Amino acid sequence: MDKKHNGMAVFAYLWVLILIPFLTDAKNDPFVKFHLRQGLALIIFDVVAWFIVMLIGWFPIIGWLITWILWLASLVFVIIGIVNVVNGNEKELPLIGQYAKHFSF
Repeated sequence: MDKKHNGMAVFAYLWVLILIPFLTDAKNDPFVKFHLRQGLALIIFDVVAWFIVMLIGWFPIIGWLITWILWLASLVFVIIGIVNVVNGNEKELPLIGQYAKHFSF
């Protein structure tokens, strides 16, 4: 595992910065590719969460609570993903990581 590719794998969890590894040769590294898939699953989770927040976020208390829970879940997934990269692990993100297998590139 190449240390420079570790940095590229971290970008996979930083939303728009996921484009950087896709534009380099790092995308061919199996370790980076695994984390790119996980990062894409996270982006899809964030988009779905955003739609949910837009629909119910304006409801007092319940909407706000759900908004905070989704935001916190996204932040936790980012931290877990980055910790996995730094430790050299290819572990799926909880709840959403299983869907990453369906991406092929």
